[in-house]
Amino acid sequence: MGVERKNISLPHCHYAVIPIPFEKTVSYGRGTSRGPSAVLDASAQVELWDEEVKREIWEDGIFTSAAVDVKGETEAVFGRVENAAREMLKYKAVPFYVGGEHSITQPLTKPYIEKYPDLSILHFDAHADLRAEYDGTPYSHACALYPASRSVPVVQVGIRSVGSDEYQNINAGKVKTFLMHENRNIKKLIPRVLKSLTGTVYMTLDVDGFDPSVIPATGTPQPGGFGWYEALDLFRAVIENKKIVAVDVMETSVREHDNTTEMNVAKLIYRLMGYLSQKKR
Repeated sequence: MGVERKNISLPHCHYAVIPIPFEKTVSYGRGTSRGPSAVLDASAQVELWDEEVKREIWEDGIFTSAAVDVKGETEAVFGRVENAAREMLKYKAVPFYVGGEHSITQPLTKPYIEKYPDLSILHFDAHADLRAEYDGTPYSHACALYPASRSVPVVQVGIRSVGSDEYQNINAGKVKTFLMHENRNIKKLIPRVLKSLTGTVYMTLDVDGFDPSVIPATGTPQPGGFGWYEALDLFRAVIENKKIVAVDVMETSVREHDNTTEMNVAKLIYRLMGYLSQKKR
């Protein structure tokens, strides 16, 4: 991020940012490979004093790593992404993995599933992402949550696009799906989400979970998503009530002559760090 203290090392930071500019299976709009760097550039324009949290969160220490190497075959890339997550488990910092397409949530979640027996996943997205494979590969962004859903509870919010070949996987097995059109009252939704999650949570946030008026540049936008404050109310409640072990923020794209998306995603990440900081104080 553009808000680090100089000369502060990862072991002394409360938060870490790990860019993963992977883009291979996007179905429609492209640009997610440039998303992480755009968010990092935009973060330099985010005010250090957060008006909601009412403090300068960067003082807790924010470490930004070099981008994960995403060159080569997908299986090799996924191996490096998984290793990056395993490395982060050695430190106290809460990692924020910034993508890149959503498929990389597959290798990111594996080490956390192994380490935390009571792990659940909060999945914020417009799409269910529960296909076993898509376009001939299980490594697609459309399959992002399928592997994890076989072993740990996955709680989905914002969903408003479900394929016929994944319909049988929503609200089935370990998956609890809150379809957006059925759960528009955020005050009623939040306690239901909290009840569905376990005490330890990995948050995976596809930015198309927001309405396109908030996040316009993403691969496959859908109408009718969360507004800014609705989503923040949900995220704040989850952070206040659960142990957050990691956050990934995926599918940020880049649109020429419009930096709304990267600015808003940078502010989102900083705000989530702020919510986490309130628990530490």
